[in-house]
Amino acid sequence: MTASPTAQHVSPAERTGARTAEAADVITGARERIDALDDRIIGLIQERMAVSAVIQEARITSGGRRVNLSREMEVLGHYSEALGRPGTSLAMTLLELCRGRI
Repeated sequence: MTASPTAQHVSPAERTGARTAEAADVITGARERIDALDDRIIGLIQERMAVSAVIQEARITSGGRRVNLSREMEVLGHYSEALGRPGTSLAMTLLELCRGRI
C-alpha cells in the first residue's frame, strides 16, 4: 500500500478530478464560492436557531407549548413546494435543529 500524496504535491487537476488545467481552475473557483455560501448558510441557520429560541421562550412563558405543530407543517410545506422531496427532508432537519431538546 502506498502513502497518499500530501496536498502540497497534488496538482489542481488531480485535486479537483478535472482533466484539464482550465477545468481545474473553474472547479477551484466554484468550490471557493460554495465554501463561502456554506459559511453563510451555517450562519443563517444559527441565526434561525436563535430566533426560534426566542419564540419558544415567549410561547412557554405565556403558558403555551414549546412546539407549534401547525407552524411546523407550514414550514414543511414551504420547503417542499420550493425544493421538492429533498426540501421536506431539509426542513425536517432544520426544524429539529431549531426546536432544541424536547
